[in-house]
Amino acid sequence: MPQQEPQTASPVATATATLPLPKSQPKTRQPRPWNVVLLNDDDHSYEYVITMLQRLFGHPVEKAFQIAKTVDKDGRAVCMTTHKELAELKQEQVLGFGVDRRIATCAGSMSAIIEPADFGGEDDGEDTRQ
Repeated sequence: MPQQEPQTASPVATATATLPLPKSQPKTRQPRPWNVVLLNDDDHSYEYVITMLQRLFGHPVEKAFQIAKTVDKDGRAVCMTTHKELAELKQEQVLGFGVDRRIATCAGSMSAIIEPADFGGEDDGEDTRQ
């Protein structure tokens, strides 16, 4: 059998094209943060407010007590900063939490509003968005 010569690959130039990056990357819009604001009244005890803040917002007793003191002193306090849908849910939960059985004249739940976070925010700078 005749011997075949080994075939060698012919040199082929390969080039990789590099495309320029766009001048600006598209920016993803973050949802606007909203505050859940608890409003003061004289119909609820500190114990009620602290319990509500622990159950609805998951705050430890120390933070719940600080919020209760703020709402008592200033007439309002931010309980949470989050996206609008969760803020609306938390507001509804506050409004539906029920009467304070420790106060005989209590007629119902506390009041809460939501407002854009750029209006005012939590004083500790903690981001509580969920």
